[in-house]
Amino acid sequence: MQNHFLKLSDFTKGELDDLFTLTRDLKAKQKKGVEHHLLKGKALAMIFEKSSTRTRISFEVGIYQLGGHGLFISSGTSQMGRGEPIKDTARILARYCDGVMIRTFGQEIVDEFARYSSVPVINGLTDLFHPCQIMADLFTVIEARGSYEGLKIAWVGDGNNMANTWIEAAAIFGFDLALACPKGYEPDAQVMAWAQAKAPGRITLTGDPKEAVKDADVLNTDVWASMGQEAEQKEREKAFAGYQLDESLVNLARGNCMVLHCLPAHRGEEIADDVIEGPHSAVWDEAENRLHIQKAIMATLMG
Repeated sequence: MQNHFLKLSDFTKGELDDLFTLTRDLKAKQKKGVEHHLLKGKALAMIFEKSSTRTRISFEVGIYQLGGHGLFISSGTSQMGRGEPIKDTARILARYCDGVMIRTFGQEIVDEFARYSSVPVINGLTDLFHPCQIMADLFTVIEARGSYEGLKIAWVGDGNNMANTWIEAAAIFGFDLALACPKGYEPDAQVMAWAQAKAPGRITLTGDPKEAVKDADVLNTDVWASMGQEAEQKEREKAFAGYQLDESLVNLARGNCMVLHCLPAHRGEEIADDVIEGPHSAVWDEAENRLHIQKAIMATLMG
């Protein structure tokens, strides 16, 4: 197992499956009220350069349930926000804390932080990858279907950090992934090339949402304009016309399909209200499972 959790492609399928096994155990203990203080007395520094609801709360509650303590650090109120080199902050936090979670913009920031940190660093989100979220999504699929094997998973919308991480996951775990993205909003070309070389034929990219969702077992989407792209909102609304995950698209998937959304959702834009509230939606289980998968990640790296 790697010392850090920066992107899925750093790990083997077996290592990630072990995290799912531990997640199942920790979730069962939490539901039964069984104490599981695997990180008693340990501290997690949580650095936020992007705003957050689920990431902050799930990590803070998670480290508490594991017997440790979480420290919220906003970049605007830390020396990082005043220009302190990343490597300096990394080396100092490693003297105080037992692990660091970062939610930021560039992947290069978490990569550099990890290079200089002597304690585990967890990627809470970057513009390139969102590994904790995809692990939570896959765990949600496993809970509902028993396995991800043999499934077709569809992505409709922006080729963003979520799409990039789903591409990595498809190559590692071996399920089929179909992505529908407008021209000019495709996933990262290097990520796609790596995945297609690792798992030829597993990952397809189209501009037609109907083609992507046809006979899919799991449907995914995300906001059209992510954090930092708000100025592009109107332009993106035009580009993504026809990419809303609505009832007509859901009806093209398998009858027992699952609908996922990492949240927050812009209802009426990338997803219809009656879909996120409908019988196929597993969005609330998915959001809860951020807590459980991240506990497994922290326990494995920091324990």
